[in-house]
Amino acid sequence: MTVFVIALQGEADSVLACMQDKQTKEVCSRKVICGSIEGKKTAVVICGVGKVNAACGAQYAIDCLGADKIINLGVAGGLNPSMKIAAVYEMDAAVQYDFNLVQINGTQIGTLNEYSQPYLHFDKVGVYPLKKLASGDRFSDSASDFELLTGTLKADIRDMEGGAILHACTRAKVKCYSFKAISDLAGSGSTTEQYVKNLGECNKVLKDCVPAIFEAVNG
Repeated sequence: MTVFVIALQGEADSVLACMQDKQTKEVCSRKVICGSIEGKKTAVVICGVGKVNAACGAQYAIDCLGADKIINLGVAGGLNPSMKIAAVYEMDAAVQYDFNLVQINGTQIGTLNEYSQPYLHFDKVGVYPLKKLASGDRFSDSASDFELLTGTLKADIRDMEGGAILHACTRAKVKCYSFKAISDLAGSGSTTEQYVKNLGECNKVLKDCVPAIFEAVNG
């Protein structure tokens, strides 16, 4: 079964609008909605913000819902001028940019202890342009973060969940896909103000994309 793991209710509503036969339950203070899209069983786990919540949501989807494919859908911040507000991109790979074992392992920042390079790779369907994702447990306009993300790691987009979901899926050998709508652009003023202003439009765009994404992943 394909399961969506999504941080926030507003982002999840884009999927729920396309679902039939919805049944909702609460698990560990998190909402889980089971139903179907185009006659195929699916579910949405609204995991909450941040990497721990995201990894827990993915593991629940795998262990308790029997997910063999996970889709992470949501809004994210753009890191370079090629990004467009409310445009949707498919993630090619992700790094956890706040993971740092440089002093112990001598590996590049973002490299998980069990790996030798920082990026893990998503499964892909090729419906939208491919970009690199950086995930971390902070939402800020930090100049040092921007330099790390764009200079060292060459990331295009940042969020707070995708890299952790991919990590859990990679360890469990479960397929993982990620699609992001851009809510804010680094270097274009306060990312918080942009996020608030553009969130509704991004969620509307994601809603319009869900049927094509679901069909491509399950085709």
